Amino acid sequence: MPGRTLALVRFLHTSDWHVGRTFHGADLLAEQEAVLGHLADLVAGEAIDAVLVAGDIYDRAVPSAEAVRVATAAVARIRAAGAQLVVTPGNHDSAPRLGAFAEFAAAGGLHLRTTVGGLAEPVVLEDGHGPVAVYGMPYLEPEPARHALGVPDARGHTGVLSEAMRRIRADLETRPGTRSVVLAHAFVTGGAPTDSERTIAVGGVEQVPGSVFDGVDYVALGHLHGPQALAEHLRYSGSPLAYSFSEARQRKSVWLVDLDASGLGEVRRHELPVPRALATLRGPLEDLLADPAHDEFLEHFLSVTVTDPVRPVDAMRRLKQRFPHAVHLEWEPEGGYSGAPLRYSDAVRGRSDIEISRSFLDDCRGAAPTESEEQLLFKALEAADRGALAK
Repeated sequence: MPGRTLALVRFLHTSDWHVGRTFHGADLLAEQEAVLGHLADLVAGEAIDAVLVAGDIYDRAVPSAEAVRVATAAVARIRAAGAQLVVTPGNHDSAPRLGAFAEFAAAGGLHLRTTVGGLAEPVVLEDGHGPVAVYGMPYLEPEPARHALGVPDARGHTGVLSEAMRRIRADLETRPGTRSVVLAHAFVTGGAPTDSERTIAVGGVEQVPGSVFDGVDYVALGHLHGPQALAEHLRYSGSPLAYSFSEARQRKSVWLVDLDASGLGEVRRHELPVPRALATLRGPLEDLLADPAHDEFLEHFLSVTVTDPVRPVDAMRRLKQRFPHAVHLEWEPEGGYSGAPLRYSDAVRGRSDIEISRSFLDDCRGAAPTESEEQLLFKALEAADRGALAK
């Protein structure tokens, strides 16, 4: 489908929106709406012709109504800002659901490339130098994809992606002088993962060599959540938000890609705003609650490690009173825990119920029960014995 005629075509490469995802139980829809709205502002400010979304629009195959609302609003804003969109499903998406009404959406500038059979049918844009073919490759689960592609002997991700790219290159050969872009959702060798991607390993092998994608001018990759360039033409945009504390130091971004007369021209990185930053804190609970130096983290998502020698009671509730966005808590007593792990049968052999209960409390919080707590334990065990006898 021809686009508007310009001196060059400018793309915005993004991926892994994961709309509807939560962060350690905290809702992220407001943050997602804010950062995706920034993409629409960027489209207008940078005269973007097409936004490439390389998979994982949603975080689950059946997204909530609110997640659909946020994603739909983002797409509408981007389209209203003047860009077409080429969207492919990732391993978190349901390709059939995402691709519903694709033919009708294309008329409005939203190109949903969700079928294996259509991966070699490009969206064609035009600029002052001629056509640009944009191929949207859906996430290819190896087992069903090898049959859908008619290559039953293909092995793993490398096998099915190789066949998909063979089809794309074959189509390109029928379009002499056409520049090309491919969207793919895959783990390419050399990419650096984070803690927040869902594995796509099949038979223990999920990575594919970058050479699979040879022969095109630019490859817009999705799946890995950190922005990175594996080669000048082979890049991950990463997710627009951090979805694990392992990403706390990443600067989330998108790539702005210009194609000139000969192919790939300039690629620029644009850093995205951070609706809510991530941070980690460590120390004794009382110090964390009282130290004014921690005021800068009041609005951050926090992962907190308390180092008290005894596990503090109700630590998360108390932390949230000062840090309302604390979402993760661990206890690591300073100097480490000296208790040696035992098998359950060894730990309880020859010990009374009260001794086992004392050890349980000691293991959980690093301190034996107080006298009043021990009296409560006796009463609870006696009541349990009476209940068992009554049966």
